[in-house]
Amino acid sequence: MTAVGSPAHAHSSVAQTLATAAGAPVVQSMVLGSTGAILSQARTVTASATTVRVGGRSCAVAAATPLAALAATTGAGGPGFALRDYGRCGGSPVDSGQLFVYSLGGETNRGQNGWEYKVDGVSGSTGAADTSGPSGNGRLLGSGAQVLWFWCAAYGGGCQRTLAVSGAASVRRGGSLSVTVTGRDNEGRGAPVAGAIVTLGSDFASTATSGRATLYAPTTPGRYQLSATRRGLVPSFPETIVVR
Repeated sequence: MTAVGSPAHAHSSVAQTLATAAGAPVVQSMVLGSTGAILSQARTVTASATTVRVGGRSCAVAAATPLAALAATTGAGGPGFALRDYGRCGGSPVDSGQLFVYSLGGETNRGQNGWEYKVDGVSGSTGAADTSGPSGNGRLLGSGAQVLWFWCAAYGGGCQRTLAVSGAASVRRGGSLSVTVTGRDNEGRGAPVAGAIVTLGSDFASTATSGRATLYAPTTPGRYQLSATRRGLVPSFPETIVVR
């Protein structure tokens, strides 16, 4: 039996040591389901060391790992998750590298399709709690990282692309804003995406073959979210645009 990940916050001494060494970064977290539905809106969480229950055991998870970020998202009201352990997790975070998220928000992996994570647009090559970091190079999550959990519709080349949208950080009220949408593959390589719907305030537009579109800013100053969606692809993290 595998227990649903409703993390406790009792830390092992080893987890505390790793948390002190690596820090507990503040990251952006978002969870997107199989239809592209947002199961957890982009939010700021602290990827602190924690523990999870797996198969009746309490397993330590190091700070600054994608699983720590997911646990923090769940603790902040995000969807619950369930784990399998293909190793021997326990009181030391170094033994949790083979924890595997097989269910999230009530959606359970099916065949080759299932849950994957990306950090700053790049798919992880290690387990979500691996203390060697998402790329296995010893680099854990840094503050400001974007941690995306999404349902991968697997095919020969990997998962469907995840969208990224960019534009100027600020714009005058009522002014035009040129934005670009790219679709990132598993390695984070981007290509222009045509037909993506970009939204800023109440305005929206569709991107051309170049991946570009023009939007018009609201007439009221403030901070607004810029986002992009397209059927069959994973929606973008929202970017904040200051209307001055």
